[in-house]
Formats: sequence, structure tokens, C-alpha cells
Amino acid sequence: MTQFRHLLLWLILLAGMPLSAAASDVVSTPQVHTQLLAHAPEGLGAGKTAWLGLVIRHQPDWHTYWKNSGDSGLPTQLTWQLPAGVTAGEIQWTTPKRMVIGQLANYGYDGTVLLAVPLTIPDDFGGQALTAKLKADWLVCKQECIPQSGEFELTVPANGSSTTHAALFEKAFASAPKLLAGVMAQGEVQGEVLTITMGGLPAAWTGNTFEFFPEDPGVIEPAGAITASRQGSDLVLRMPLSAQRSESPVAMKAVLARPGDEAGIAIQFPVSGWLDSGAAPGVGTASPEAAAAGGTGLLLALALAFGGGLLLNLMPCVFPILSLKVLSFAQHAGDRKALVAGGLAYTAGVVASFVALAGLLLALRAGGEALGWGFQLQSPLVVTGLAILFTLIALNLLGVFEFGSFMPSGFATMRARSPLLDHGLTGVLAVGVASPCTAPFMGVALGAALTMPLPQALGVFASLGLGMAAPYLLASAWPGFSDLLPRPGAWMSRFKVLMAFPMFATVVWLVWVLAQQIGVDGAAAVLALLVAVSFGAWTYGLAGVGPKHARFYKLAGGLVVASALVWAWPLMGAKPDAIAATGAPASAWQAWTPQAVAEARAAGQPVFVDFTAAWCVTCQVNKRTTLNDTALQAELAAKGVRLLRADWTNRDPVITQELARLGRSGVPVYALYGPGAAQVVLLPEILTVTKVREAIAGWPATSSIPKESL
Repeated sequence: MTQFRHLLLWLILLAGMPLSAAASDVVSTPQVHTQLLAHAPEGLGAGKTAWLGLVIRHQPDWHTYWKNSGDSGLPTQLTWQLPAGVTAGEIQWTTPKRMVIGQLANYGYDGTVLLAVPLTIPDDFGGQALTAKLKADWLVCKQECIPQSGEFELTVPANGSSTTHAALFEKAFASAPKLLAGVMAQGEVQGEVLTITMGGLPAAWTGNTFEFFPEDPGVIEPAGAITASRQGSDLVLRMPLSAQRSESPVAMKAVLARPGDEAGIAIQFPVSGWLDSGAAPGVGTASPEAAAAGGTGLLLALALAFGGGLLLNLMPCVFPILSLKVLSFAQHAGDRKALVAGGLAYTAGVVASFVALAGLLLALRAGGEALGWGFQLQSPLVVTGLAILFTLIALNLLGVFEFGSFMPSGFATMRARSPLLDHGLTGVLAVGVASPCTAPFMGVALGAALTMPLPQALGVFASLGLGMAAPYLLASAWPGFSDLLPRPGAWMSRFKVLMAFPMFATVVWLVWVLAQQIGVDGAAAVLALLVAVSFGAWTYGLAGVGPKHARFYKLAGGLVVASALVWAWPLMGAKPDAIAATGAPASAWQAWTPQAVAEARAAGQPVFVDFTAAWCVTCQVNKRTTLNDTALQAELAAKGVRLLRADWTNRDPVITQELARLGRSGVPVYALYGPGAAQVVLLPEILTVTKVREAIAGWPATSSIPKESL
């Protein structure tokens, strides 16, 4: 999974972004100059040596990343389009550099680096030339990080030699890590330290200063001090395990290097001594449920997921679904069998939807996408679709139309014969709007589930669904529950109309989310589309109209909706000029980056990070009730706390990676870094002023912090 974790990441992150240059062999930005090169000393043919490579020339102080980027960053990704039968191999990574930023460290490259890949030419290749197309994505960083991409195209003659850039390729080959015969290594975990014993190193490898670059991310602390000693002829390295460790590999690959050497030594070794499954034992937490995050086993994860599902019913985003369920209960108050059957169908819909959504999330993550829980609402198209759906539900409750007028007759007949279908679909809808919320206990459970084998992970998500559906299932199965419900009557018509307004409120929230994702113009376009959809629904719900006139009205409604969609579509893909930070005053909160955290921690300054998203209702409630509290803001300022906001409204792989490091898969997440503290403290998802004050109570005021630390 580690090898493929970023395969599709950049394609999604940069979809729709303008390319740095038209397709050619050169793409330049203010930070890097990149070029696609070929090296075929013997021409192109079966069994001949042929290489393609992307050379990246960095501007001073800028860098890109190795296959394991360390504490932050992302590796460069190359996606090839080659003639039939021709294949490109894996990147032949050169030995990286260790770049320390405060208390963090990254692995990457500055200056000039060539990422070379071998070509395999089929026996029947008979072309006069080979045209290679490359889509490359890279993250280039200095103090800030900029995702960039380029499309390249290069034609290589099949006959003759292509050696113009031989020197660059030879330098890349020379700086690639070497596998040396006779070099043996063994790893052993001793407490929170990984000890590696190596024998058979070259005699020239003396001294006790080494660099260690593991291919497995998240196992050791990239910025941790490496101590070296000798046991006879063996070299012994000791390095701290990551405080946010998420894996316990039984075997590892790494590069051992000496400062100043052109190339390191490639090693692979078994690792023994793990005492747990690899959860993050070092993450501090201010909530009891999160305290168990480091060692969350399957049974505990199932229990936490069930409890989180129960509490999910109290989240604001689920209120519209509560309205539908109350109306459903009232309609079947006198029919106990219908109540029980409806509860079971609703439960089945909820559980199946959670499992299906989780399966999709896990499959995409296994394929390389950096996604977390609630990922579907990071797509403006999904948010727009939900806004249209809730508008139609509200109009249906108001009596503007009946859903049967839209459905094929076969589907309408199936609904009439099987009313349980409506209960099941209500469960699906409940998951659609509730999944972006993260209730207490959920963060720990879902974070643990994403590190488990697939069957166990799906079991955790099924438990979450059972927890959410449990109140309705128990209420429908309780013999005395129906006696508490009022009998059907005229009041139900008024209640049905009343329930339309929570649906409209949900539409308001969804359009506000769209404004954060695609800007005010895009949100206005969606509002116009909703008006058109409403008109179309009205034309389908007209009563007392002859068949000829009904067809005319429906045609008019369809044309209005289609015209609005064509007009709105370009605006729906726009990007907002800027998304203002909500909650605290704009000047108080700054955009989160790993570098900003590193700088503050290196200076001894405390940090408060708010991982949030516009589509997370819990996040917005916490902002307005807690983070925007004037007195609390004054206390944070008095203690010199740097306030950073990580906005996950749109897909951001760097934020996704950081959430995974913290053992979380969704928002809200509140991370506190105390002055001089080695570990991060995570606050509960439901935030209060009291809980924040308790967490920062021991922090000194600004006047107590050395001036040079601020």
C-alpha cells in the first residue's frame, strides 16, 4: 500500500489547474526548470539500454522530494503515455538529502536532480521513432509549498544513438544507492528506539556520522538524532521511532549514507521486537476516548465506532433526516409490523451505505489517493447534487410534485409493492449527509480502521452504521413506542409541510459550502440551477391539465433545467479568489503549513492548529461557540499561541497526510503543540472554551517566554 499511496493523488489535486506550459520537452516555473530527456546509447530495440528522465533544476533554496518525503511533502509523480508495447519502469531515485526545518526533517533534492526510468522495448517494435508523453506532478517548497505540474512530449529516433545528455544520466546512475554484496543488517525495536546492526560494510566506512533514509514512511522520527557505535566490526545505529507511528513493518528498506558522499548504500533488513500492531502510542490527547488511540484494537474500535454512531444522531447535519424519520413513524403509528420492518430497512440502508462508502474510500486510498472521511463533499459536483436532492425533497413535502411523476412506471410500481425501499433509501440519504460529521469517539475509531486489514476495517464502519441506526431500530421494535405516537390525522399534512423547512435549511448550508469551494459566482450559478429545478418540478406536478398541455409544460421545464445546467456548468468549476477564515478574526488565524508549525516549534512558540472544512457542520459550530470566544482569543494571544487553520474544504493531500500522522481520517481535529513539548495534544471533536483553557492552563504567558523565541 505504501508503494502506491500517491498514484492518483496529484491527478485529483491538480485536476482543472492550468498547466505550466504547453506539451513540449521543457516546462519552467519561477521555482524550477524541468525538462524531459532521453538516453539510448545503442538506439531503440529489444534488449537495448534505453532511458527517459525528468531533470529538475531548482532555484536557490527550493527543493522537491524523495520517494519518502519525511515529515512533510510529497514525492514527484510521473505518468507516462508510450507507444503500444513500450513500458516505463519505476523511478531510479538518487540518494536524497536530509533537510532539517526546526524540529522536522524532510528527504529530498535541491540543485539539479534527474529522475530516470528504464524503458522496455518489445521485440516487434519497428517504428522509426518513439514519441513519449509525460504528465509530471511535483511539490516544490521553500518556506511555502507550491504544487505544480507539467505535460511533456519528446520524440526519440529509433535508429542511432541518443547520448546528448549522457553526463546527466551517468551522474544520476552514480548517485543511486548501491546494493553491496556482503552487507547484512538486522533491526530490533527496543522500547521507542529502533536499533539496526550492520555488518560487512566497506572498510572505508569509518566514523560515526551517518544519514539514514527509510523507504517506509512514518516508522522513525525523520528529525530524530541518529547515534552510531561499533560492536567489533559491526556498525550499530539507534534512532527514535515516530511518535505518530502508524505501521510496524516486519521488514524495511532504507538507504545508508555518509554526509558528502555522492551515493549511499541500499539495505533491506528484518525488524523484530514490535509489541503492538503499529498504532501511534505517542500522540497525547485531552479526551478519554482519544487516549486509547495509540493501541486501538479491533474490539475497542468497534465499540468506539458504535458509540460514535449513536452520538452522530445529535450532530446538526443529521437533523433533516430526523425529521423524515419522525414523519415516517407518525405515518405508521398504528401498524407495529410496518414500524419494525421500516426500522430494519432503514438500518440495512445505513449499514450498507457506510460499508460501501468505506470500501470506496479504502480502495481509493490503496490506489494512492490521499483521502479521508467525508471526502465525497470535497467534490463540488457531489455537493451540488445533494443541494438539488434536498430541494426536491422539500418541494415534495410542500406538495409541489410527487416523486412518482419523475420515476419510470416500473420503479414506481416497485415502490408501491415494496414500501420498505423508501426506508432503505432514507438510510442511504442519512449517510450521505451525516458522513462529513465526526462525532466524539468516531475520530479514533475511523483513524484506527484505516490502518486495519480490509475485513476488520469494514467491520468498524458497519459498527458505526449500526450505532447510528440503533435508536430507530430500538424505537420501532419497542412494543410501547407506537402507543406514544399520535394517531394519523389532519395534523400530519401540516407536519409534513413543516418538515420541508429543515430541508431548505440544509440547502442553505450546502450552497454556503459551495461558495467556499467554487466562489460566490459559482454558488450563484448553483442557486440559479436550483430555481430552474424547482420550476421543472412544478411543471411535473401540475394537476388538472390535459395530456397535451402537460407534455408542453414538462418539455418547458426540461428545457429550462437543461439551459440552466449548461449556463451554470463552467461557473461550477471555478475556483474562489480567496476563502476567508471564518470563526476568529481573519488576522488571528493564518494558513497552516508543515513549515509554519516547524518554525513556531523551533522558536519555542506554542501552536494551535484547527483542521476544518466548510462542509463540516461540527467544525462551524465549534468556530462560532468556542474559537470565536473573545475571552479565549485574548488568553491565547497572551500566551503567544500561533493560530493556524488547515482548510480541508477542497482536497489537499498535505492536510490528508498530516491527519493520518495524527491518527485521524476526518475533521474536526484540534492539535495543540505546547511550548517546548515533544508531543502533540488532540482536543475532543466537540470543543468548549473550558476544554481549551484546561489544555493551555500550564502554558506560560508571552512575557515568560524568552524574547528570542517569539
